[in-house]
Amino acid sequence: MILKANCKINLGLDVLRRRADGYHDLETVMLPVVGLYDILNVERIDEGVEFRGEGIVVDCPADKNLCVRAARLMQERYGVGGVAITLDKRVPFGAGLGGGSSDATAVIMAINDLYDLNLDKPTLATLAAELGSDTPFFVYNRAMLCEGRGEIMSPVDVDLRGLWLVVMKPEGGVSTAEAYRDVQPRIPDVRLTELLKRPIDEWQGSVKNDFEPHILAAHLEIAALKTYLLNQGAVYTSMSGSGSAVFGLFRECPTIHTDGVFTHIEQIKTL
Repeated sequence: MILKANCKINLGLDVLRRRADGYHDLETVMLPVVGLYDILNVERIDEGVEFRGEGIVVDCPADKNLCVRAARLMQERYGVGGVAITLDKRVPFGAGLGGGSSDATAVIMAINDLYDLNLDKPTLATLAAELGSDTPFFVYNRAMLCEGRGEIMSPVDVDLRGLWLVVMKPEGGVSTAEAYRDVQPRIPDVRLTELLKRPIDEWQGSVKNDFEPHILAAHLEIAALKTYLLNQGAVYTSMSGSGSAVFGLFRECPTIHTDGVFTHIEQIKTL
């Protein structure tokens, strides 16, 4: 079974408070990026989990890869047989694009189909949440308001169809630990969902990512890409998640000079 595991961007990200369990309460809206994806081939085998990686090299032991963890979760929970997973990695990691989370969710959904488990989406999302905060998003794969540590999700109406999306990522990445270490939680005066109801021309400066102030100060190459997209005519630009990828939304297809920087361009066609 071959699957395309697409990534996501965050339209705004408010870090509200630090919780007693060490996590943070968030509000963010995630949007699928359907044209930027990893390709997975998941097949039934007699027993165990076999994993092979291709494409972008991920600095992670195979037994700790989220795809392998997803397969083992399904085996432990439902007693299914073995799976062989081949991952063709195309989405940059350490980028705030959720590529690894999307891969894990794709494995869960593949095993659901391969072994005729007939699990519904809420159950699949609950399973995915055991592997990461943003992992359940990819079960639904549409614009979603994400709350709690990111795993509490509800559909949100954000219609960006017809706009052009440019995603750029510098060579380096940003770890989740670095992103949270210096973040300053705050309760915004206006909720993100209300800000996103305004015309997109009013988003810049209002729709914020709370990881940006300290991450952009520490990683000037990320700040430079954001400035570049604005100078190219983006009506809104932001870092995605905890970085290091940034994205811009354009009314017309822009001319982008990559200079060796990872770049993806697509026209948004889905909600």
